[in-house]
Amino acid sequence: MVYKVIGLMSGSSLDGLDIAYVHLQESASTKKDGPRKWEYNIIWADCYAYSPEWRQVLTSAGDLSAFEYQVLHTRYGHYLGEQVLRFVEAHNLHYQVQLVASHGHTTFHAPELKMTAQLGDGAALAAAAKVNVVSDLRAMDVALGGQGAPIVPVGERLLLQDYSFFLNLGGIANISAHKEGSFVAFDVCPANRVLNELALMAGMEYDAGGELASRGQVQAGLLRQLDGLGYYDKPYPKSLPNEFGTETVLPLVREAIEGMEGEGVDQGAEGGISVGDALRTYVEHVAGQVARAVSGVSGEVRVGGAVRGASGAAQAGSGAAQAGSGEVQAGMGEVQAGMGDVTDKEGNAAGKKMLVTGGGAHNTFLVGRLRELLAPLGVEVVVPEGQLVDFKEALVMALIGVLRWREENNVFASVTGASRDSIGGAVWIGQEA
Repeated sequence: MVYKVIGLMSGSSLDGLDIAYVHLQESASTKKDGPRKWEYNIIWADCYAYSPEWRQVLTSAGDLSAFEYQVLHTRYGHYLGEQVLRFVEAHNLHYQVQLVASHGHTTFHAPELKMTAQLGDGAALAAAAKVNVVSDLRAMDVALGGQGAPIVPVGERLLLQDYSFFLNLGGIANISAHKEGSFVAFDVCPANRVLNELALMAGMEYDAGGELASRGQVQAGLLRQLDGLGYYDKPYPKSLPNEFGTETVLPLVREAIEGMEGEGVDQGAEGGISVGDALRTYVEHVAGQVARAVSGVSGEVRVGGAVRGASGAAQAGSGAAQAGSGEVQAGMGEVQAGMGDVTDKEGNAAGKKMLVTGGGAHNTFLVGRLRELLAPLGVEVVVPEGQLVDFKEALVMALIGVLRWREENNVFASVTGASRDSIGGAVWIGQEA
């Protein structure tokens, strides 16, 4: 059976609502007792940019009263339904969509309290679009003691079996990996949410291709501060709330730019570092933490890994990522040591491919640094062509919705740390009987 589904995704970078109309069909494994596999085809996909009003409303949603939040939850659900109708009209999909799977927009995420909240009431969406809807995709896993994130690995396992690692560079960078017959996945660090905020300080919506970052210099003191944040030494499974980027990371970087006193932060001629240097340093932070994550997963080193990107004496500039100098060389040596028996046949990293998607995959400078740091670890970085690079998460939301409709597991406990695998999602029947 071919399922004709719309997947909706709103990420923490707040660039817009991703909508993908996809066809999904389960196929037989080519190997005896092999893993299940699904075939997919992204028929149409769009990103509907948020208006300045919606960006502001979604950004400040956490400050609302309980009543105001619930009103916004319903309002945003109707908005999602309206965008589905807009998409259907634009692509002449009338009477073709069987199901809509909506991630919603995460406002609160506190799995330690067994709570997660995504804006976008599924009932309102179903009523507005007049179609069946699956929403609240994370809630069951969190109720079972899981992190509720990442939930994309089910799609990576069933749709994209040619890769060993998956990296999504969205508002938050998260990684998934095949490990000993199962999947592990976790949030690595804030990514586009911080990079875009820094670009705004230079009068740009985002740093296209990482051009401004490529002309900056790594500020070793700031990089040490960023790499020293406590989250990075926690074992997986783990996940990040959006506030980690905006309330913990960004203040550190802004203090360095504004020239405020910070332990070990290099001060420029006027007391602060440039926005270009801040971008360059943060690119190095992201690339270094991804390399650290790959090392930890592959070498069974879950905490206290040694990857620090260019921490220390590196002063790479003018687009030439000089990761081989000073303490960086030593740091990468420690990474390789941490990989352990990475070249063995037990599924470690050597000779593996990493699929990189999300908005950050268009940052060619960041992707270049990832290639340079991961090549010594035996990992090839692959940025896909076509719609997959931008709409992978919307595609996977569609699959998660189909699995929920079929009452099949769609969230892995090996990824989230829940007490068991689960069938996540609330179903809302928008069609008339």
